[in-house]
Amino acid sequence: MLLIRPNVPSVQRYFSGRPLTFLILTWLFGVGVTISRADPISELASFSIFDKVDLAQLAKSDVKTAHGPPMKNARFLAVQSCYVAPGLPAQQMEALRRWDATRHRELKVFLHSDLPSNPTSANFDKLKNAPDNASVRSLVTATQKLSSDLQISKDEAKKFSAGSGGGVMPAPVAAFWADVLTARTKSFVSGGMAAQPPYDHAGPAIRASEEVNGLLREQEKIRRQFSGFLGGTAIGRGAGSLRADLYWELLDVDDQGVVTLGASYNRGGAGGTYQAADVLYYASGGYYVALTLYQLWPVTVDGKPTTLVWRGDMISSAALGSLHGVERLGSESVMMKNITKAVSLFRRDSSGR
Repeated sequence: MLLIRPNVPSVQRYFSGRPLTFLILTWLFGVGVTISRADPISELASFSIFDKVDLAQLAKSDVKTAHGPPMKNARFLAVQSCYVAPGLPAQQMEALRRWDATRHRELKVFLHSDLPSNPTSANFDKLKNAPDNASVRSLVTATQKLSSDLQISKDEAKKFSAGSGGGVMPAPVAAFWADVLTARTKSFVSGGMAAQPPYDHAGPAIRASEEVNGLLREQEKIRRQFSGFLGGTAIGRGAGSLRADLYWELLDVDDQGVVTLGASYNRGGAGGTYQAADVLYYASGGYYVALTLYQLWPVTVDGKPTTLVWRGDMISSAALGSLHGVERLGSESVMMKNITKAVSLFRRDSSGR
């Protein structure tokens, strides 16, 4: 499952990546609405920021977004969305698998590849063909200098050898990142996020598992809503029992090239509902971790099978720690605008127009 990726929300720009694939949105006008299971609206209100949603009105409108609840940790940020999509939840899950955000330059996802559960460095060969742009060049320069901005462990930093070679992504740089990504993917598969090496190359140790757990602890209603589902994943709970769709990407985060690792999960529930999660559990820079959760309910709109979707996007980033007041509100607002833009692109691709 591919999700629109979150770029670090600076004052100027939220993530320019795919933060996190969006579900299909087709807006239906002048429709009657019935609910095909026990009151999804009440369930939505029980854990989300959307305590009052008019399903009939939502079916006629664009995606509805809102600031998430305030959190004590300054580097945490959350935004919630809800919208209506045509078809059943199971169909939306399949649509998530198919959508390719690399087709859209404005999303600045340069490379994407799915991964097997036992990857080798060959699974990252696309790095050798990275596009020639300022973002990729910034990553190459930072790697060659072992910049303090790189989010790697001390042990990983020791393995870099400058060597020689030209091109957009010189062979030593591509080989270094292929080795880092291979090892971190294997650690994730065997031991979940808790097995990930810390970011301690040039500062205090930051652990991705602690960041995700912190994000969920500060949103107790959401944590409870997804506790049974997340317990079967590798998000802070070891390898997990649900099958993960693994992938890696090269994207732009605030004008910097970033390589990132992700895992997606979904599970069907009673009455045709679905829950889904996408976690970016490693990033070479820009943000520590990003998590997107989905809850999908089947409803009927104008006699047609339709899905009510709730989405929660949350990230941890050092860059957020210095933002306060208006600056922080501005970052959240830009994030919400980017969600709406990405939904429109996904809608266009899915409709075949």
